[in-house]
Amino acid sequence: MIQPRRVRFSWEETPLHWVPGDPFTTHLINVLHMLLPAGERWFVHVFKQALPYVTDEKLKAEVKGFMGQEGTHAVAHQRVLEHMKEQGLDPTPYVENVEWLFERMLGDHTMPPMARRYWLNERLAIIAAIEHYTAVLGDWILHAKPLDEAGADPVMMDLLRWHGAEEVEHRSVAFDLYDHLDGSYARRARTMLMAGPAMIFLLKRGAGFLLANDPVVAGRLTAKWTHFFRRSRQGRVPTMRSLAMAVPRYLRPGFHPSHEGDLEAALDYIAISPAHAEFESYRRARGNQ
Repeated sequence: MIQPRRVRFSWEETPLHWVPGDPFTTHLINVLHMLLPAGERWFVHVFKQALPYVTDEKLKAEVKGFMGQEGTHAVAHQRVLEHMKEQGLDPTPYVENVEWLFERMLGDHTMPPMARRYWLNERLAIIAAIEHYTAVLGDWILHAKPLDEAGADPVMMDLLRWHGAEEVEHRSVAFDLYDHLDGSYARRARTMLMAGPAMIFLLKRGAGFLLANDPVVAGRLTAKWTHFFRRSRQGRVPTMRSLAMAVPRYLRPGFHPSHEGDLEAALDYIAISPAHAEFESYRRARGNQ
């Protein structure tokens, strides 16, 4: 059963460039911290609207577990943004653009009941497409040993791997919810063909913003594709091929997310996550006071 897990991260020792000597990789991955809080709050908001239409009790329980996990993820990434700001890199302008995207462009609209249901199904399809990508990225980070070899900050890696593991764990929920309430293949295909390029655009633009405003790099490094391909060859970021091939897999008529990612590896990591263990220790200590 999918359930939210409480975690506790301590960011005091995490440097601005948490991949030593590699601000490009640091900031490309840091874009996720700017996208996820607003995005995951939006996921929860849309799923709350969908819950009254769910007639399968097992699916309804999974949707509630998904919402709990996504809410916890949003809080964890928001604290990284606060830490970045303390280090002299203010992500607020980019984050405000992201919030506008989810709250306005993809937000609620006053419509007749039939149109409201159409817009709900449209947004559920968008979320299912995004969740396919988050599961792909989650599986990648679980196995990204080159980042460990590069000396990446262990607290940041724990956040990314804990989150990635839960993305793999709940990889099927958004797809199953969409299939339960609508299931149109045409809508599924169309929203994926929009969501994939949009995510690439947001990642590149976000990395450019962070590099331009980094107080150490001070704009001397830009978000060029050559940097991306070099880092992907090193295994520090996903390859473009792995991201591109996620699309045709999703577009197969018989596709189901349960075939994506390594669920055993995800659950194994959750079991040893230092942040989850630290929270449990903190909770027990508080309970004994």
